[in-house]
Amino acid sequence: MDNQVREHIREKYKKIRAQALAAWKSTREGQIPFILVGTATCGRASGALEVLKTFQEETSKQNIKAHIIPVGCMGHCYAEPLVTISKPGFPPILYANVSPPMAATLVKHFLLEDNFLPELMLAALEKNDLIPSIADFPRFALETRIILRDFGLINPEDIKDYIARGGYEGLSKALQKEPEEIIETIQRSGLRGLGGAGFPTGKKWEISRNADSMEKYIICNADEGDPGSFSDRAVIESSPHQVLEGIIIAAYAVGADSGYIYVRAEYPLAVKRIKTAIQQAQDMGFLGEKVLGSTFNFELKVFEGSGAFVCGEETALIHSIEGKRGMPRHRPPYPAVCGLKGVPTLINNVKTLANVPYIITEGPEAFASIGTKSSKGTAIFAIAGKINNTGLIEVAMGTTLKEIIFDICGGIPKSKSFKAVQIGGPSGGCIPQQLIETPVDFDSLKEHGAMMGSGGMVVLDEDDCMVEVARYFLDFTQKESCGKCTFCRIGTKQMLDILEDLTKGKGQPEDLDLLLDLAENIKKGSLCGLGKTAPNPVLTTIKYFRDEYEAHISEKRCPAKMCRDLIAYYIDPAKCERSCDACVGSCPTEAIYTAKRRIKAIDQDKCVKCGACEDACPPQYDAVVRYSPAESVPPAEERLSEEK
Repeated sequence: MDNQVREHIREKYKKIRAQALAAWKSTREGQIPFILVGTATCGRASGALEVLKTFQEETSKQNIKAHIIPVGCMGHCYAEPLVTISKPGFPPILYANVSPPMAATLVKHFLLEDNFLPELMLAALEKNDLIPSIADFPRFALETRIILRDFGLINPEDIKDYIARGGYEGLSKALQKEPEEIIETIQRSGLRGLGGAGFPTGKKWEISRNADSMEKYIICNADEGDPGSFSDRAVIESSPHQVLEGIIIAAYAVGADSGYIYVRAEYPLAVKRIKTAIQQAQDMGFLGEKVLGSTFNFELKVFEGSGAFVCGEETALIHSIEGKRGMPRHRPPYPAVCGLKGVPTLINNVKTLANVPYIITEGPEAFASIGTKSSKGTAIFAIAGKINNTGLIEVAMGTTLKEIIFDICGGIPKSKSFKAVQIGGPSGGCIPQQLIETPVDFDSLKEHGAMMGSGGMVVLDEDDCMVEVARYFLDFTQKESCGKCTFCRIGTKQMLDILEDLTKGKGQPEDLDLLLDLAENIKKGSLCGLGKTAPNPVLTTIKYFRDEYEAHISEKRCPAKMCRDLIAYYIDPAKCERSCDACVGSCPTEAIYTAKRRIKAIDQDKCVKCGACEDACPPQYDAVVRYSPAESVPPAEERLSEEK
């Protein structure tokens, strides 16, 4: 590459960066306070837009000059809406579960009177009464944030915020190198695909680069459809330019001049923000003709998918973009050699591409120094289920499940016992309590029957039935099967039928062997990853929780008291508050009646076991109890029936 071109690229980026830094300093480093309001989907679901509006109205009403900036998700989804207030003389203070009235209170007492209201902060003050730094919170102190480093700090709809934090520096550096140098850098970093398979990213880029074709495509796979997984959505909503920068660098490295971001239409905010980011990048010269003054041309479009889970598989995704039904095809040839419209196509996941700018900017050694020998860098997980602090985390590969669940995410609510974690989405596996020290990396998870997947982690406690958990996830994958493979289409349906019989007390002793036999044949006979991994939840739950399966079969009993057909509800007279009628009003079938002593009871003939009474019963009474008719009928229930 000509040195004059390199200098031109360097100077053009330097000028853009200087302008962005000036804009950043004007809103973040002056004497005017600034307020950051988390407005990703998790924040909006909790009322963040109303909070944002309240701050705008109250500061205007009080004649207070303040910069009010919408930002993305910080990862603390359990505490949304989150608000960070920075005021001269104070460190940035993070407030949790902010409501519109709280926002008005903060304007009045903090911005006007310097009372920072510590009781509203995300974390209580330390013993020395110092305001804790945001980095001191466990969610941040125990994480290694590469992809999430700007989350909650920048306005995702303002490209200047991203540039001011070092954004597009990686692209500037990449365009000053030869494509082969970039591919070598990615290979040295040890980056593996974070969409589930874990294939070496640099190797895939090399295959695509060496493919003999004048035309090539790149596709960012943002078709995230796993139950309990939302990491790709959060990345696009909170730092869309980070993904764009990774795409553009990858396109330059492999020689692609056009590409697509395939994102599901059910993510309207992600779609909006990525489209805004593309337009801003074009206006700044990061997309289009002669990117940053180089000879590289690149065009990028957004393709909105219709929500088919199977389109997460790369060949099905390609068919979808081509206007065909999303169904996988045989491989080889792989898309890197023969993909979209029959030409070489590089396909990478959102998180994989979002790592690329860091690797180019900081160097491959910095990335390779994080993680384990075979799993470099970090892993992002969307934590859901029976966990105190749900949300998004980024940890170094090799971090144990115990550290994630208990140290970072606060453990299990209501003092319940941890039972298992479903990791890797519906095609992942359940790892039990006795394996909680398992490190999170590609190889360790695979060894125990799970996988990294797209980054979903659903935590289960003592009240979860593992047979029902397996049935739930298999029901999802069975419905999402494209139907092309006989083993996947029919085999998963047969497995699902058996599991449904088990949860209804209709299981037979031979069912376990039949489930295992079907699972192995489906894994061997299916064409794509959906079918090959669909049996994983069943295989791991049988392996680690076989006693629960046997209880469902031989005793017609659900040990966790979760399966509706194997349980009943009754009201403990010793706990029932006679003046409380909460359960009565909640029952849709009028099965709850009042006995002579004003104690409530349940007519089992009318009860449909919906659990509404259990939800309605005030926690201080906790009088509604599940029991297993296979074990015994509570004597109190029999006595109250006589008094009806």
